[in-house]
Amino acid sequence: MAVNKLDNSMIDPNDIGTTANKLLQLDGSAKIPAVDGTLLTGIPSSFTKSASDPTISTNPSGGVGSLWANTTSGEVYCCTDATAGSNVWTNVGAGTGNVQLSFPGETYGYTHGGGSPALTNVIDKVSYTTDGNATDVGDLHQAMGYVSGASSETYGYSAGSNEHRDSISKYSFSTDGNGTDIANLTTTRGSGAGCSSATHGYMVGGNPYPSVPSNVTDTIDKYSFVSDADATDIGNQTIGRIQSAGHSDIGGGYGYCSAGGDGLALPGPGANVIDRFPYASDANATDVGDMTVSHYRMGGASSLTHGFTTGGGGGAPINVIDKFAFAASANATDVGDMTGTGWGQYGHSSTTHGYVGPVGHAGTGNDVIEKYSTVTDGNSVDVGNLTVGRIYAAGTQV
Repeated sequence: MAVNKLDNSMIDPNDIGTTANKLLQLDGSAKIPAVDGTLLTGIPSSFTKSASDPTISTNPSGGVGSLWANTTSGEVYCCTDATAGSNVWTNVGAGTGNVQLSFPGETYGYTHGGGSPALTNVIDKVSYTTDGNATDVGDLHQAMGYVSGASSETYGYSAGSNEHRDSISKYSFSTDGNGTDIANLTTTRGSGAGCSSATHGYMVGGNPYPSVPSNVTDTIDKYSFVSDADATDIGNQTIGRIQSAGHSDIGGGYGYCSAGGDGLALPGPGANVIDRFPYASDANATDVGDMTVSHYRMGGASSLTHGFTTGGGGGAPINVIDKFAFAASANATDVGDMTGTGWGQYGHSSTTHGYVGPVGHAGTGNDVIEKYSTVTDGNSVDVGNLTVGRIYAAGTQV
C-alpha cells in the first residue's frame, strides 16, 4: 500500500532529535533547536553580523567578497579590497558611507602654496606610480605660505597662512583645477601641522606672523570634509608649537604632531615631543614619545603603521629621517638620511613611500622631490622636480 501522507503519529519520538540520523523538529516558537554550528553546511563563512561598521583594519578571513551587516544601522558592506590593514568596504545597499582608506594615497601626491621666497598659489601634482616631475594642475584661491594640508577621499585642503589669514580652501582630486575658499579657522594663524581622519581635517598649533612667544598657540582645530563649514576648537597640544610635522593614523584613530618650535627664540633648538590626539572624541593631545632630534621646519608623512619626519632643524638644517610607531607609545628612531639638509619642507604619503622637499634649502626654496621607503628603512632618493621651487608648502594625497 502506498503512503501518500505521513502522520506525526506514525513517527517514533525516539527518531526526533538533533543528533545523527534523527529528524529535526521546530520548537514551540517555530524555530530550529540549538545545534552544533560546525554541523551546518552551505552557509557563507564570510558573512559577519555586528552592531558597528567594519573598519579599514578589519581583515576578513574570506578576503574580497566578504559581507558585513551592521545590525544597528542596517547597512551592508562588501569587502572590495582585502589589503591587510587598509581594507575597502563598499556599501552595497541603498545607504551611504563606504569604509575606505583616504590616507596614505594610491595614485597622486599634491604640493600647494609656499614661498620661493615669494608666495605662490600653485598646486602641483606628482604620480605615485612613476617617478618624474610634477605638473601644475591649478591654483589656490590666493598665494599663501606656511600652510597646512589635509586629505579627504575626493579633495585636498589647505588651512591657514602666516600672512594673517584664517582661510580653509579645497581643491578637487578628480578634476584638475583651482581651489576655492570654503571656511575659516577659529583664529588667524599659519605654521600649523595638518592631519586627516576619514571625515575631518585638522590644523594643530601655529601662530600669526611674526613669531613671538605670546602668539604661539596649542590649539587643535577640526573642520568637516562632509560640509563646508568653519573649524571648531576641539582641544590642545601638550605645548604650543609652530612648524611641526603632522601624521595621520586613520586605522588606529589618532592624529599625531611631532617636534616643532616654541617661538621663544627662532632660530633655536625646537622641541622633540610627539603628541597624539583621538579622532573619535574631541580631546586634548597626550605626549607619547620623543623624536631623536629637537627640531622644527620639517616634513611629515605616514604609513599605515608609522609616522615619519624629515629634515628641518633649529639653527642649522639637518637631513635626518625619523620614524615612530603608531601602535606603541615610544620614541622615534633614525632610519635614514635625505640626499642633503633642508628645512621649510612639505611632505605627503603613498602606500609605500614618503615624499619630501625642498632639500638643500639655503635661504630660498628649490624644486627637488625626494622619496624614501616607508616599508624598509633607508635613505631618500631624488625622483623629480616641482614646477616652482618653494619652502613652507603643504602636501596632500589621494
